[in-house]
Amino acid sequence: MGVCNARIYTPPFSYLHHQMHNTQGIVLRSVKYGDTSLITTIFTSLYGVQPFMVQGVRSVKASRNRSGLLQPGMLLDMVVYHQPMKNMQRMREYQPAVIYQSILQDVIKNSVALFSVEVLLRLLPDSAPLPDLFDFAFDYFSILDKTPQRQVANFPLFFMINCSRELGFDLKGSYSEETPHLNLQEGGYTHNSPALAPFMTDDDCRMLSRLMETNSYETLEHTEMGAATRMRLTEWYIAFLQRHSQHMGNIRSLQVLQAILH
Repeated sequence: MGVCNARIYTPPFSYLHHQMHNTQGIVLRSVKYGDTSLITTIFTSLYGVQPFMVQGVRSVKASRNRSGLLQPGMLLDMVVYHQPMKNMQRMREYQPAVIYQSILQDVIKNSVALFSVEVLLRLLPDSAPLPDLFDFAFDYFSILDKTPQRQVANFPLFFMINCSRELGFDLKGSYSEETPHLNLQEGGYTHNSPALAPFMTDDDCRMLSRLMETNSYETLEHTEMGAATRMRLTEWYIAFLQRHSQHMGNIRSLQVLQAILH
C-alpha cells in the first residue's frame, strides 16, 4: 500500500483558537465512525495514549491515502489541539514521520508490527506520558522496517521485554546456577522449580535471560533461536505480562504471528 508524503489537513472545527502542539505519534487503532470519519487511538510522545476524531478522512472527496496513514503501526508527525478535560482530541494536521519501505508489503514484518502494536495497545495506560517508552517504540518500528526479513523473528520478544521494563515490571533476577528456573508465579528466576505450569526447559530459561541482557539490535539480529523455543518464550512472557500488569489482555494477533514465524 503506497503512502503519500503530502501534508494533510483535517476539516476546521469549533475551537481552533486553542494552542496547537507539535508531537509525534504511533497509531495503535482506527475505528470507523459515521460515514466518513475515524476514531484513531494514538500513542503520542507528549500526552501518551490519546483518542482522536479524524473527520472526513473516509469521504469520497478525501485522498485514498489519508486513511492509509492511520493504519496501526504508522509513525506520524502531528499538530494537535490538546484539551485535557476532553474525552476526544483533534488533529490539525498529520503527515508520515517515517516513510515505510517494507513493513506494509512484507507479510512477516507486517505481522511482527501488528503484534507489537497490539502489545502497546494492551499494556499502555490512557493519557500517561511515557517519553522513554515512546522513543524506544518509535525507533523499534523504524528499525524493523530497515532490517532484513530473515533477522526479525526475535523482534516481538525483544519488544515485550523492553516495554515491560520501561513500565516497571521487569523479570526478577537472571539465569544462574543458583536461580536456574523460570517461575511465573514469582515473576522471575528462582532457585526451586515452580509448583505450577508452565514449566520451561533449561535451554528456554537460558535463552530468555540472554535476551533480557541484549541491548542492541545488532546483537538481537544475530541471536539464534529455534521457532519452537521462540514461541514458548513468547507465550510465557505474555502470561507473565497478563499476571503482573493491570492492562494486559489476550493478544489476538499471536496466532497469526505463530503461523508466520513457524
